[in-house]
Formats: sequence, C-alpha cells, structure tokens
Amino acid sequence: MARTTSNANSRPLSSPTAAARSTAGPVTGGTVAGGSVAGRTVAGPVARPRQAVRPRLVGVAALALAGALALSGCGSSASGNAGGDGTVKINKESSNSPYQGSVLKRNFDKPDLTLGDTSGQPFDLRTRTAGRATLLFFGYTSCPDVCPTTMGDIGVAMSKLSAEDRKKINVVFVSTDPARDTPQVLRTWLDSMGKDFIGLTGDLEKVKAAAKSLGVLVEDPIVNADGSVTSSHGAQVLAFLPGDDKAHLLYMSNTPLDTYAHDLALLAKGVAA
Repeated sequence: MARTTSNANSRPLSSPTAAARSTAGPVTGGTVAGGSVAGRTVAGPVARPRQAVRPRLVGVAALALAGALALSGCGSSASGNAGGDGTVKINKESSNSPYQGSVLKRNFDKPDLTLGDTSGQPFDLRTRTAGRATLLFFGYTSCPDVCPTTMGDIGVAMSKLSAEDRKKINVVFVSTDPARDTPQVLRTWLDSMGKDFIGLTGDLEKVKAAAKSLGVLVEDPIVNADGSVTSSHGAQVLAFLPGDDKAHLLYMSNTPLDTYAHDLALLAKGVAA
C-alpha cells in the first residue's frame, strides 16, 4: 500500500529515466508483502541495488490480507503469518514459472470497470483489453515516489521490446484521485512514461470496487489544510495473460527494471505462467 503525501500542484517526473531514479526512502513500522507503503522520495542513485526476483506463488488470502492491512505501516516483510508486532508476513513457495514476477495461486478476472479514458471517452476495461496481455496499476499523478517510479520502470522496460511486441501489451493506469486527475492531466503525466499507456479516471467508488476485487485496497484521498494530498493505495501491479484474460502475476513496488524487461517479453508472446 502506498501512502504518500504530495502537493496538489506538484509536477510529475519528466521522463521514465528520471522516474526510475526515484525511490521510496528508508521506512519503519508494520510491513506487508502484497503491497508497500511509500515513505519518502530520495533523489539520485538508489543506495541498495535491487536484485532479480525469483518466481514465487502468492495466495489470494495473503494478497487480500496484505491489501487490507497495508495502511498499518511501511516496509517489506519476510515469510510467515501476521505477527504480534503488526507485520503481515506471507508464505511464498518456489515456482517453476518462466516469469520472475510473483505467480498468483488464484487467477483473478479483470474487473468489470468502465471509466473515462484520456480522450474523455468511455473505456470498458474487459472489452477493450480482451485477448491482450495487460498490466494494471492503481495510483495517482501527484504521487511523489511509488507511482512515477513504477510506471517509469514499466515504460523503460516496454521501450526495450520490439515495436511489434509493444503493440501486444496494454499498460493501464487507473487513477485513485479522479478529482485532480482529469483526462488532460492524466494524459500529460502518462506521456512521460509511455505514449501508448492507457489512463482511466472517473467514479472513485467504481475504482475502489475494482481494486478490491483484485485484493488491492484504495482509500479516499485526503486534501490537507496546506493543499497537499494524502492518498493511500495498493502498490501492486497485476499482469493479465492474453489466453484467458486473468491475472496470473503480481509485481511489488520494488520490482527491478530487469524483471519487468524479462517478463514483458514473455507476456508479449503469451507464454503461460
């Protein structure tokens, strides 16, 4: 769960490369393994290199529990069960999957969600992405860390694919702050990550219901007295395979760029998880 506070008028990172250099700083407190909380943004190189992620299985109960409790603190967790210190620890099993992302034990259907796209037209997520590999992420454009970093890394990974393979993958960003993320704002922000990325904005209750169906928690954004916006939302990216239009893979907020580059190449080919 990403809990971030930003000024409503703050500007997004200008490029995927810049986004990839932004990272959440050291965090403490309760931890989750199915989502994460952004603490603060640190400019410049990341102090600790992110290592390749081994395939692992994540159960639906663990995913939902992580989403539900992610507001309790910041950080990352080890395997196990919920501990007395408020941490959420998730058991993860080895997987023979060719993917480096976390393999879901339960394969989620795409949410039944229709919102406005960046051109102001209705966009039916299930219908418009049917039969295509799809990455789905919930966030907001004034997020100072997790959202631009995650989307920037996906944008860089997409740029490493051939033009033909890029056309086979949809990257969908659903706004958790629709009051400020207008179609124009959303389009401008997404263009710095990927000009073909799909942005959706609209009824927040629909967004929350869609996210909940995937085990991702989204809360109402809070506008503070100083004009800054505090928004709490799941930081998971879900990958839907083209063969059955179901989510088979999960990526955390600290997923390495190389993992996205590796897995997107497989997604474009429709390789089974």
